[in-house]
Amino acid sequence: MEIQEFIANYRNHPVLFIGTGFSLRYLSNSFDWNGLLSHICFELTGDKETYLDIKSKCQVNGEYKYDKIASDIEKIFNTTLSKDRNGKFKDINDIFYSEMDKGINLSRFKIYITQLLSNVTIREDKNDEIAELIKMRKNIGSIITTNYDTLIEQFFEFEPLIGNSILLSNPYGSVYKIHGCVSAPSELTITEEDYNYFDNKYELIRAQLLSLFIHNPVIFIGYSISDRNIQQILKTIFSYVPTNSVLANKIRNNFLLVEYEPDSNSTTISEHDIYIGSGTTIRINKIKTDNYISIFSSLSNLILPVSAMDIRKVQKVWNEIKSGGDIEVKITEDLD
Repeated sequence: MEIQEFIANYRNHPVLFIGTGFSLRYLSNSFDWNGLLSHICFELTGDKETYLDIKSKCQVNGEYKYDKIASDIEKIFNTTLSKDRNGKFKDINDIFYSEMDKGINLSRFKIYITQLLSNVTIREDKNDEIAELIKMRKNIGSIITTNYDTLIEQFFEFEPLIGNSILLSNPYGSVYKIHGCVSAPSELTITEEDYNYFDNKYELIRAQLLSLFIHNPVIFIGYSISDRNIQQILKTIFSYVPTNSVLANKIRNNFLLVEYEPDSNSTTISEHDIYIGSGTTIRINKIKTDNYISIFSSLSNLILPVSAMDIRKVQKVWNEIKSGGDIEVKITEDLD
């Protein structure tokens, strides 16, 4: 099936699930997980081999555990800065001590990450594609992301939700930043300890995401088929929903994975099996392409009874009414 036909069948506002590849595509100052950690380690030590030594000790069954690598680098980073108050990372120490003076204990490592990723420098060679991306936002219900940067907020003008604020969210016009944001160092999920905390404490947030997945088409952008985040989300969903049920089939049909393939202009969707553990394999829709304009234009041309932007406007007014703000409501005729 072609992408235009596939998306034209949507009957509700799509939800985007956005990963690192999205920022790498549109930002000139972005990193994948390996690149971010190696960059931080090099800036700290001045050599590349320290990172390689750490990385070599964090391989399990042929796979590098970047959360474990991040934990090891965090310890070295924080210890080094605590012994070098006014050195290369003086500004990070300034922030650390300023916050500690308020009783807020932040990781210097995470402060540095937020400083490193705070600037959003957009690649000019993607301007045409970005223009098409911005057109489609009228049809996007909400966005879920594991990215820390603020690129999505800049493109879509959605409200960022971090940590527990996700539980009180408006499902339209929100960016669910489930792994944190550069605006809040304490909320970043990057180390082994962070992921353990996320896995153990975020049941309610996962349940809320599950509700979105049941009722909306979900498009994964910026992830590979083997990405841990994709597999974990799918595993969570199908731990609640029997894999052979009607509901499971509905959810699978809602999923579309956009996988980057250099120089490909493909617009064809195929089916792909993903192993999610415990002997379970699920089949989802996938498109491998470098032709993102075709995807964005298909979403922009999607015709729904009402645009997501109009729903957001109504919800904003309704929230003002409920809060007793400046909007006064009068009954002008018989309510019945």
